[in-house]
Amino acid sequence: TRKEDSPMTILEEIKSKIVGEIADAFSEAAANGELESTDINIADMIKLEVPKDKQHGDYACNIAMQLAKPLRTAPRNIANAIVSHISGGDIEKCEVAGAGFINFYLKPDYLYKVMQQIEQKNGYGKIDLGKGKKVMVEFVSANPTGPMHMGNARGGALGDCLASVLEYAGYDVTREFYVNDAGNQIEKFASSLNARYIQELKGEDAIEFPEDGYHGDDIREHARAFITIHGDKYLNTDESERKAALVDYALEKNVTALREDLEKYRIVYDVWFRESNLHKNGDVKAAIQRLTDNGYTYEEDGAVWLNCEKMGLEKNEVLVRKNGIPTYFAADIAYHINKLETRGYDWAINIWGADHHGHVARMKKALAACGINSDKLEVVLMQLVRLMQNGEIVRMSKRTGKAITLSDLLEDISVDAARFFFNMRNAGSHLDFDLTLAAQQSNDNPVYYVQYAHARICSIIRLLADDGITVKPYADINTSLLTDETELVLLKKLADLPEEIRAAAESLEPARITRYVMELATDFHSFYNTCRVKGEDEELTAARLKLIDSVRVVMKEVLTMLKISAPEKM
Repeated sequence: TRKEDSPMTILEEIKSKIVGEIADAFSEAAANGELESTDINIADMIKLEVPKDKQHGDYACNIAMQLAKPLRTAPRNIANAIVSHISGGDIEKCEVAGAGFINFYLKPDYLYKVMQQIEQKNGYGKIDLGKGKKVMVEFVSANPTGPMHMGNARGGALGDCLASVLEYAGYDVTREFYVNDAGNQIEKFASSLNARYIQELKGEDAIEFPEDGYHGDDIREHARAFITIHGDKYLNTDESERKAALVDYALEKNVTALREDLEKYRIVYDVWFRESNLHKNGDVKAAIQRLTDNGYTYEEDGAVWLNCEKMGLEKNEVLVRKNGIPTYFAADIAYHINKLETRGYDWAINIWGADHHGHVARMKKALAACGINSDKLEVVLMQLVRLMQNGEIVRMSKRTGKAITLSDLLEDISVDAARFFFNMRNAGSHLDFDLTLAAQQSNDNPVYYVQYAHARICSIIRLLADDGITVKPYADINTSLLTDETELVLLKKLADLPEEIRAAAESLEPARITRYVMELATDFHSFYNTCRVKGEDEELTAARLKLIDSVRVVMKEVLTMLKISAPEKM
């Protein structure tokens, strides 16, 4: 499992204490004969929930309902017996509600410690869930035959932010881009370049352009640039030699452009893995042979098929075509063997478009048929993006009249806005990306709203420093003065970060972290509208200054994790 214990966060510590109090109180009530004793492990049964309504306390527990049947006693009687034996500590009061819920109201003291943790810990929020396990996150992997589209832009933000979340959760993460530089689409790319090269030199009628070729202007541009270097040198050579030269030239240009576009988007990959190497090294052949040896292939009509029906799936898949060329699926199986076996990753996570959903079960079954634990592969399916502007759907770039690419998008809006907006919804939900809103400098724009909260805190700290008031160490402040509801809500939100990182890592949903920082900004603005940082009371000023400085540190930490800037002035 991946959910192993890591050092306790403040919230885990307090929950653990409450669980201990409940278990001890039950034992005392049983020892006194108020409740029937039982050999059930009470502590294992206790689940604490945060009530939706603050009036019902900080935590609630339904243990009395769970025990009603085995103890043959009314839940309220059990709850009253437990509550009568709960004593103090961090618990201010507890009461029985409804059919037998126990509600706990805590003293705020436990929350103050979060400011100490933030002060002490470089990288507050980091946890050791992953225990250094090797994880590969493979994302974008756009076709190198053309530029990147909106789906790639969303996948880029999701994949990169997920990788960051997993790093914070204690995994050893590699970001990888799989370059599809083999197979059908490269053949199509070669034929398209070949036709444009001949047309540029001998006129449009010299050769018919392949119907299923790539019709984009980028193909013409590559052909012209190739001619600038080589002239008509390849015109009379063998077609296969000409195609190979054109592909070698244009593919590298495209891969470089992909790399540059992604770096502008603040995504830097650790590995660019080429599909062609799997063919050259014999890995694809070896994967097919392995499936054959394990009894999962058969031959029909001159092709080699994977027997998916034998694996409980409906449709069999071709591994090697009649012409002897392996399919993309065969290479993909070899690629996943390479990830999980050859390179020994404990866990491989792929971000794929939702149109690949049928491929997930096939890939997992194929890995299992090769004798590899298919649980080591996790696929996050990502829904489509609709670009909206002034309430209308935008499909084409004004500049080129073609589909909008990632580089077009980054000309219109900031990288901060793009990364933030693409990571606001979970991968599995459709996303309407509002270009008008993303370009706005107003509190309606979520990324602006968060950055503005950070800049405002920096500004308060600067102004107070001008008056000789600086942030004091935790040991020198009187935390008990922070009693306003908005202050306690802020402290609670700060204490939540490690839990949010755990939940985001376990659910593979980095959007949780974007939502977290938006909520933190909202809680700060509520505090700012209610409490003056600088007041008559010096001790209260020092405590509030420490509180907002803690918020500043955490905001910057989260924005940096998401590779979004945290401006100090706006």
